[in-house]
Amino acid sequence: MSHLAYTRSNLRSSLILVPLLVLGACVAELPVASQNRPVSLAQGALRAGVPGNVPGGTPVPQVDGRRVAILLPLTGPNAEIGQAMLQAAQLALDVPGAPPLVPLDTSGVPAGARAAVRAALAQGVGIILGPLTNAETAAVAPLARNAGVPVLAFTSDQNQAQEGVWTLGITPVQQLRRLSLAVQAEGRSRIGAVLPQNPLGDALSSGLLTAAGEASLPEPRIVRYAGANLDAGLRDVSDYAARRPPVDPAAAAVDPAAPVVPAVPNAPPPIDTLLLGAAGPAVVQTAPQLQTYDLRPATGPEGVRLLGPGIWQRDAERMSALSGAWFAAPDPANRGPFIQAYTARYGTAPRDLASLAFDSASLARVVGEGGGYSAASLMRSEGFAGADGVFALLPQGQVRRGLAIFELDAKGAHIVQPAPQSLAAPGA
Repeated sequence: MSHLAYTRSNLRSSLILVPLLVLGACVAELPVASQNRPVSLAQGALRAGVPGNVPGGTPVPQVDGRRVAILLPLTGPNAEIGQAMLQAAQLALDVPGAPPLVPLDTSGVPAGARAAVRAALAQGVGIILGPLTNAETAAVAPLARNAGVPVLAFTSDQNQAQEGVWTLGITPVQQLRRLSLAVQAEGRSRIGAVLPQNPLGDALSSGLLTAAGEASLPEPRIVRYAGANLDAGLRDVSDYAARRPPVDPAAAAVDPAAPVVPAVPNAPPPIDTLLLGAAGPAVVQTAPQLQTYDLRPATGPEGVRLLGPGIWQRDAERMSALSGAWFAAPDPANRGPFIQAYTARYGTAPRDLASLAFDSASLARVVGEGGGYSAASLMRSEGFAGADGVFALLPQGQVRRGLAIFELDAKGAHIVQPAPQSLAAPGA
C-alpha cells in the first residue's frame, strides 16, 4: 500500500469530508449524532502538535471514573506489538480534556493480565482497553465484570465475548456475515466449506453456521480435514465419488489400459459457493484440484464462488491462481489518516493491530466526554467510525462491523464491494 505524504492542513481536510461529529478541543459540548450516522473517532484525535494527556505530556486534572487503563504486553515476546499499540492509544488521547491513560504491562501472559487488571481497578479506572490475547482476556474478564468496569479487548476470539466484555478484533463471524450476504445477492445459497482441524477452522465453522442462519440460507456443507489433507476435503465437499458417472464398458473392453473416459459428464457439485480455510501456499496449491472436482472458480454467474478468511489479504499478491475468490476485510482507505498521523508522530508506520488500540482509545475519549462509560453510551445505535471502518458494540460483547469485499486478481486483490459507511447500509 502506498502512503501519501500529508501536510497538517491536508490531514485535517481529509477528516472533515464526512459530516460526522466534530470532536476538536474547541467543542465544549458533544452534539447529538444523526440517526444511523456513526460517530467519527478520527476528528480531533489526529490534530498533530496539540499537547495531550499521555505519559510525560501536559497533565489534565483527573475526573473520577474517566481514567482509561490499557493492558498490553509491554515486555516479553509481544513487547514490540504492545509498544506500537500503546503509541496508537496515546495518539488518540493526545487532545486537551481527554481522559488520563493508565498503561499497564501484562507481559503477554494470563497471570500478568490478572495483576494488571487488579492494578487498574485499584486506581479507579472507568474502562479497560485490552488485553491482547484470548487467554489474557479470559483472565481479566471475571475481575472486571465483578467490578462493573467495561472491557474492550483486542482479541478476535468470539468465545471471549460476554456482557461487558467486547472483542474488538476482526472476527470470522463478522467476515462471513458480509460474505454470506454478498453471495446471497448473487443468487447463490448452497455453501460448502473445507476447513482445517485447528482453532481457525473451529472459528470459521462456527462463524459460517451463524452467518448462514442469519441470512436464512440452507445449512452449509462443512468438511474438516487434518494436517495437509486438503485434497480429500475438496473431494468430499464436492461429493465427487457419488457424482462420477459409470465408465463406458465397451471402451474398457477394447483396451483396458486406455484412459477411462466417462460415458456422460459428471453431475454438477451440490454447492455453488466454497469457503476455504487454508492460507498461503497451501490454498494456492488447491487450484488444480478445484478443476478436478468440478469446483471451477467463478468469474461471473457460472462456476463456484470461492471464499476465504481475511488473512488472505496479506498473501493476495501470491494468490493469482485463485482469481475471482472473495474475502472480507477493512478498507485500507479508512486507515489513511491514522497511518499518516502515526507515522508523522513516531517516524514509522503502525503495526496492523495498532488501529484497534487507536479506535478503542478514541472511543473511550468520545464516550468519556459525556461523563462516563455506561452500557448505553458504549452501545449507541449509530456506532462509531474508526480507522478500521464503522462498528458498533452490541449486547453480550458482540461487535458489528462494516467490511469491504475484496476479489483476488492477477495483481493481488481489489475491492468489489466497498465497506458501508453506515451500519444501516446493506452489508453492514
